[in-house]
Amino acid sequence: MALQTVSGVAECPECFGEIELTGVMQHEIVQCPDCGADLEVIALEPLTLALAPEEEEDWGE
Repeated sequence: MALQTVSGVAECPECFGEIELTGVMQHEIVQCPDCGADLEVIALEPLTLALAPEEEEDWGE
């Protein structure tokens, strides 16, 4: 089974700018070119973005 990718335009949930995306997969992390926010592709149809979860430090554990 091939991984599904899509291309299209989505709205940044941080600055509401339009982002053109090419060949992205669900759960992929992308960056907004306008505000620099890290965003996660949460849905492919319609192409939907959300703020990416913050990476937690593991403090060497």
